[in-house]
Amino acid sequence: MTRDAGAGERPSSGTRGSAVAEEAEITNSSRLAWKKEQLRVWDLLQLSTPWLLLATSTAIYFSWVLPASGAGFRPAGASVLGLVAVSVLWVLFGHTLPIRSRTLRPVPTAVYFVGLLALCVTLMTYSDIFLVFTIAGFFHAYLLRPWPLGVLGVLATSVALNGSAMHVWADPDADMLAEFILIVAVQTAAIGVGILLTARSEPEERKREELVERLEAALHENAGLHAQLVAQARESGAQDERQRLAGEIHDTLAQGLAGIITQLQAAERSASVRGETDEHVARALRLARSSLTEARRSVRALAPQELGRAHLPGALRTLTERWSADHGVSAQVEVTGTPEPLSPAIEVALFRVAQESLTNVAKHAAASRVGVTLSYTGPEVLLDVRDDGRGFANGAGTGFGLTSMRQRVRGVGGHVEVQSAPGDGTSVSARVPAIAAVGTSAKGETDR
Repeated sequence: MTRDAGAGERPSSGTRGSAVAEEAEITNSSRLAWKKEQLRVWDLLQLSTPWLLLATSTAIYFSWVLPASGAGFRPAGASVLGLVAVSVLWVLFGHTLPIRSRTLRPVPTAVYFVGLLALCVTLMTYSDIFLVFTIAGFFHAYLLRPWPLGVLGVLATSVALNGSAMHVWADPDADMLAEFILIVAVQTAAIGVGILLTARSEPEERKREELVERLEAALHENAGLHAQLVAQARESGAQDERQRLAGEIHDTLAQGLAGIITQLQAAERSASVRGETDEHVARALRLARSSLTEARRSVRALAPQELGRAHLPGALRTLTERWSADHGVSAQVEVTGTPEPLSPAIEVALFRVAQESLTNVAKHAAASRVGVTLSYTGPEVLLDVRDDGRGFANGAGTGFGLTSMRQRVRGVGGHVEVQSAPGDGTSVSARVPAIAAVGTSAKGETDR
């Protein structure tokens, strides 16, 4: 006679709904994996390149170039060290931190790029080894917007790099200038094409990202609608099964027991007239009355009695107050958001989660305080049961009660998380879709 949970012995549909949504999300994630990996590698390259090049050129200068020149640390070495320190601060605050915090803006980026080239040119006046650091300008030109400014940045970097490497400014001649112009032109064209292609692909990437976001939203919406349809189908099936069981009990067991009582009462009256009270008849009468009471109680118990008298918040308060009084443990109930009537299947599932969690606290936790929080967040309803008891290690919470709890909540399109650690108490969190009741649930009327 506990087939109410059994009317929901078809949780496979709800499980399939969750599985479909999860599979769709996994498929969508796999489609974006390659793109995310590309972006991750490029971001790491952008962040690490200036630091690697600056560290390499500085190390070579102080370990080899400066000693080989025969000059002392002062004044050239001290000046270079000061310029390196300024470069570190310039790259940190103008490039690395804005990229990490995603606050890079066009105008500050342009100012940063000009300052970076100025530092590179100044360092190259002390030693050509700082050509290595100047290469960072090619990478950072990709950050300049709009794209013509990025191409201009590549040109400026190429002029500074090759002009210093070829010593064009010291004693230029026609051949050297021609070679210099050719190298700069080829270099700018080769790198500038990448900037142009990147700029042109950005609108498409942006549209693709918007499309992906809309697809994800549609997948979530479809998953929610599927869960709602499954819950409504379950509710309809459970209601039909409940009515069928209640009718069968009322029409068979309850009526049969009522007939037994009638016959035994007649026999009792007859025996009293003759003065021959039969103890066995009296005992059978008591048993029959008890059976009738139990049959009526079973009809009413097809759903939790607390939910028969109130909606979920009131039922949880009644349950928690009675549990607290029975076990002498302080327990509080908090309801957040705007309470709304939910599908009976949803309310029964959350009520059973709270019931099972409190039972586990009484059995295992040795807690002094328990908190029950019911949160209405719009599309979802959350139930949290927390205690300050002894807790348990990961992998220990695999008993029948927790497994049954997860299956019940999964059957209505939700999921349960259990978090605990030895000495840190336990938290049981259930998250289910906020599916509204489709109508007034029929209550058992078989006690008439």
